[in-house]
Amino acid sequence: MSGPSPFATWWATYALATGVVSVGLDSAGYEVLSRITLALACTAWLVAATGLAQRAHGEWRAEMAAALTTVATTAVLGTGFSATGPQPLAEALLALAMLLWAALLGVQATGRRGTVFLRCVATQGLAVLGATLAAADAVAWLAHAALVLFWLGLALYCLALFRFQPRQVEEGRGDHWLAAGALALSSLAGAKLLSADSAHLYLWNEENTDSLRTTTVTLLVLALIACVALFLAELFWPRHQYDVRRWSTVFAAVVTAAAALAVADALDAPWLGVAGEALLWVAVAAWVGCTAWALASARARRSRIRSRARR
Repeated sequence: MSGPSPFATWWATYALATGVVSVGLDSAGYEVLSRITLALACTAWLVAATGLAQRAHGEWRAEMAAALTTVATTAVLGTGFSATGPQPLAEALLALAMLLWAALLGVQATGRRGTVFLRCVATQGLAVLGATLAAADAVAWLAHAALVLFWLGLALYCLALFRFQPRQVEEGRGDHWLAAGALALSSLAGAKLLSADSAHLYLWNEENTDSLRTTTVTLLVLALIACVALFLAELFWPRHQYDVRRWSTVFAAVVTAAAALAVADALDAPWLGVAGEALLWVAVAAWVGCTAWALASARARRSRIRSRARR
């Protein structure tokens, strides 16, 4: 069996990080920038999906990371489209993501790297979209289904944490940041569930609301702590070479900022919104920097290939 395709992995993780950038920019009120990044994410999603479709026959285990990332991206794109207005398209993306998620959830994957958290990421992506659509369409059952996915995602995170190799913090090439990104996406899902409740759509009683609020805030705090710890680890053990897995690092940074903005909105905490917007621009800078790094790496690789060909 062949190994995973760097092509599909790059486009899948780029699409996920860019899609979350779009969601974060929309939450902060930058609609034009949000639409531009959403278009970029859609293009990358199509390329990744095409690449996976060409290699999917009998190779799901080899492509599990890219496939699960594509599931999460599909849900994130649905969240972005829901914010722009076309709910039927967002609903179609939710249905597609659910089908892919159900097909992949039982496939066993190998390895102990940061990709072990991708099942949690995919599940919480569905919870985010489900809660978003429940609020937009005033559908209670969809919010309750998203709540089930939210708790399932947390269970999957705990299982992944036991499989995750701690040495990845020192040796990982970027995907170890998914340990923080999955926490932040879980917090984003919790915030969306809290925001979905209203007087018209009564979802949670006081006890459930308190439990969900406490869990959501705790997840955000843990995500911030994890990001700080992983950033310090990067300073102690710098990794200078570009790797496609660096987009997982960008995803973790962006989704933490998006989660802070969503929690600020759900809890009506303006000070957290200011902090979330500051984090968002730091994350956008990381997204721009990683894009430039990827282009420079591709250019250098092309130059090496040409020089070898001349010899």
